Amino acid sequence: MRVTLPTIAAITLSGCASVTNTASETGIAERELVRGDQGTCNARGLEDAFLAKYATQEIGAELLKQSGARTLQWIPPRTQVTMDFRQDRLRVGYDDMKEINRIVCQ
Repeated sequence: MRVTLPTIAAITLSGCASVTNTASETGIAERELVRGDQGTCNARGLEDAFLAKYATQEIGAELLKQSGARTLQWIPPRTQVTMDFRQDRLRVGYDDMKEINRIVCQ
C-alpha cells in the first residue's frame, strides 16, 4: 500500500477536529451537559444545597451556573467512571430514586 503526502496530511488534520454536543442537541438522557464558556469548577457549598434533590435538567443547569464548570456529567447508580481529572467538569451522582448523592469537581 502506498501512502501519499496529501493522505498523511488529511489523516493528521482530521485529529485536530472536535465535535461538542450541547445540551439542546443531546437532551437530558445524555450524561453530559455542556456550557459554552470554559470555566474552572468550584463545588464548595453545592452539596449543602443540592444533596437529596431530584436530578433534573433544571437542577443540572443550576449546578453548572453555581459551580462555574463548563461540563456537567451525570453519574447513574452503579456506574464506573474514569479517574481523569478535568478542572472544568462537575460530576453529579444520583441513586435509583434519582436523588443526588454526590457532587464533586473532577
